[in-house]
Amino acid sequence: MSLPHHQPQPVAEQQWSFTPSPAGQALLAVRSEVAKAVVGQDSTVTGLLIALLAGGHVLLEGVPGVAKTLLVRALSTALSLDTKRVQFTPDLMPGDVTGSLIYDAGTSSFTFREGPVFTNILLADEINRTPPKTQASLLEAMEEHQVSVDGVSRRLPSPFMVAATQNPVEYEGTYPLPEAQLDRFLLKLTMDLPGRDEEIEVIRRHSLGFDPQDLHGAGVRAVAGAAELEQARREVSEVGVAAEILAYVVDLVRATRTAPSFALGVSPRGATAILKSARAYAWLSGRGFITPDDIKALALPTLRHRVALRPEAEMDGVAVDDILRSILATVPVPR
Repeated sequence: MSLPHHQPQPVAEQQWSFTPSPAGQALLAVRSEVAKAVVGQDSTVTGLLIALLAGGHVLLEGVPGVAKTLLVRALSTALSLDTKRVQFTPDLMPGDVTGSLIYDAGTSSFTFREGPVFTNILLADEINRTPPKTQASLLEAMEEHQVSVDGVSRRLPSPFMVAATQNPVEYEGTYPLPEAQLDRFLLKLTMDLPGRDEEIEVIRRHSLGFDPQDLHGAGVRAVAGAAELEQARREVSEVGVAAEILAYVVDLVRATRTAPSFALGVSPRGATAILKSARAYAWLSGRGFITPDDIKALALPTLRHRVALRPEAEMDGVAVDDILRSILATVPVPR
């Protein structure tokens, strides 16, 4: 399956092979609402929906100005979910994200003040511009959907997703995300610069008065909510997986561990990530079962951030995606 920008292929409504449930209809309508504010990022919207359906998190990588922040804001508006934004900077402290204890002089006691992580969709903007200590403050939230402060654990709202944006690592003033942090992201999606026609449409909209800060003025409306998302998640969990598909996933991740150019292959967590993503992708495609093409469609977004190149491969300019494509071309596909 050929994918634009190596991201999940956008799924059109006419591709449903059966009548979608009300939850499915609502989730499909989200894409049209986001398109009112963002031009030409259907693949990325699909990836974000997959992560929400699978209960995962997304890392969006792209140069400044490709509408990463606007995309997440438009998505949360269309889903009627609460969202908060944190601008990650070199001086950001962990408590600025998770919350902290504040002394109340009136009661002579400490009270907990919630940080921005207490939301449905946390937009962690430019996450790789803050040091690893602050990046790591999100680990517990992403893995266990809770934060612990002063020995007390506090649950986060449901649903909860971190949508983190980052600039390419070669940009000045960035800190590479630790491997443990990267492994917590279900998908890593790359957002390229728009094509000529798409860029013309962006400029045209702005010339007509489009205001990125006024999504309601752009016509973006809520077409789904937490209830529809929860129902959709239940339906996704019922998508069938054949034994041959499970073996295919395992063969793919094991092949990354023996690839000569990789110093680090994909862990078992990566195998479960492909399975979760493929289930959601199959459901969005209107099927109750996973096909090998679903696995191929999600292999790059789910695996590209879970491997590490050997130094000599980096010096030779080898691309991670090219190696993964080679593995996909050589591992036998179940029939």
